[in-house]
Amino acid sequence: MSENRIRRVAEQLKKDVSAIIAAEIKDPRVAGLTSITAVELSRDLRYASIYVSIFSDEKEKEETLQTLTRASGFIRNEIGRRIRLRYTPEINFFIDNSLEYGAHIDRVIKSLKEETGGEDERSEQNN
Repeated sequence: MSENRIRRVAEQLKKDVSAIIAAEIKDPRVAGLTSITAVELSRDLRYASIYVSIFSDEKEKEETLQTLTRASGFIRNEIGRRIRLRYTPEINFFIDNSLEYGAHIDRVIKSLKEETGGEDERSEQNN
């Protein structure tokens, strides 16, 4: 299977799963700020790993992930209706913590700049 086709199908899955979660899953356990950050497909397009970013506390993240995992059959069925593929991929959800990790790194860098802020300005002026 060509890499280009896999990438296009993954992008379409990302759009469709986002729309399904936003519009069709009515479960209140799905946190409001849930977004699909990435979709990885197997080369034969039979398995999809969907990475979800959930802006909430740890308890709500786990609850949302469990709810999405239980709803994966419904989501897979909807995907089968929307995208014409020989096989509708089996879906596995994973929490993507990369946005929180990036925010954490940003906070660390800002705190280091504040601690050494005066020293950096003086060394730049001397050069």
